[in-house]
Amino acid sequence: MALSTEFIVSSLQSLYGDNVTTGDVRAWCALNGTTYQTVSKKIDQYKTGRGKWNLTEKETLEQTYQAPAALPALEQNLIPSKDDTFVSFGNFTDIKKIIKSRLFYPTFITGLSGNGKTFCVEQACASLKRELIRVNITIETDEDDLIGGFRLINGETVWHNGPVIEALERGAVLLLDEVDLASNKILCLQSILEGKGLFLKKIGKYIQPADGFTIIATANTKGKGSDDGRFIGTNVLNEAFLERFCVTFEQSYPAPATEQKILEGISLDLNVADRAFCKHLVDWADIIRKTFYDGGIEEVISTRRLVHIIRAYSIFGDKEKAIQVCINRFDDETKASFLELYDKVDADFQLTTEDSVDVATAAPF
Repeated sequence: MALSTEFIVSSLQSLYGDNVTTGDVRAWCALNGTTYQTVSKKIDQYKTGRGKWNLTEKETLEQTYQAPAALPALEQNLIPSKDDTFVSFGNFTDIKKIIKSRLFYPTFITGLSGNGKTFCVEQACASLKRELIRVNITIETDEDDLIGGFRLINGETVWHNGPVIEALERGAVLLLDEVDLASNKILCLQSILEGKGLFLKKIGKYIQPADGFTIIATANTKGKGSDDGRFIGTNVLNEAFLERFCVTFEQSYPAPATEQKILEGISLDLNVADRAFCKHLVDWADIIRKTFYDGGIEEVISTRRLVHIIRAYSIFGDKEKAIQVCINRFDDETKASFLELYDKVDADFQLTTEDSVDVATAAPF
């Protein structure tokens, strides 16, 4: 059962008095079977210093009423920078059309990790000179993280807008990244996903969406969880929440020709232009992906991973080392199999003896 701020404050006061310390809060958490992180976030508005809280209700209420209704909107420019190495592919054109329309049109983008979902949205906003506010969602993300809450600033309790309110007021594009990691606390966005404003009951203010505001969410799944266990931590999202997204785009890895163009652009930008190397990397990744889709292996080489290899090559000046250090995240058998396959794809590649594996133990390429 979720613990309310009022209950936490009242309970802490009854046990430790109005002034509590980190030790008091940790002890209370142990007694009530909850985490220090959760409780400290709930009572953040009462914080008076590092590891210190004053829970005096009267004083806090006075500060709340006397404090400004909200901090002013951020002054910095939130338009993403245009990346000259970006290559349009997949759903980019459709996503750009949605953003350009300035209509409120919640959009869900799903696809395997590292295939450019977030980058696509960022570059669409950059090309249209639209502000983008990105929120990285986790299981811990709650209403205060999204909507905002009271913060103690210069001795005053002041309302601080969260990223959702900032996007609403600015008419920006709100990007909920990795939304399938969210808990049911994400349901605080239900009314916003209907295109309506939001009443901030803590300060008695209604926020009306500004022109151009919309929401885009990215996820590795379709919000139904990960049956194969590949994306640990993803959750089954509420059906009513998912239903509020008008369209769902399925993002795939770019076609080989497009992916090669991406790698060539990045390698040129890093002063390590090598068209043959880029071609071999793309052919290698394509074989691995086809085997992955057929159920032959459990790992895949993403476009992001190929970019990592190009960057590593620009740093170390050694192709084999660049590939090795970028696939070390895989288990030994998979890593050795991937290296063995690359050795077959690139005739000029010299695979060292210790990295080779028996054909019988290699992945079925």
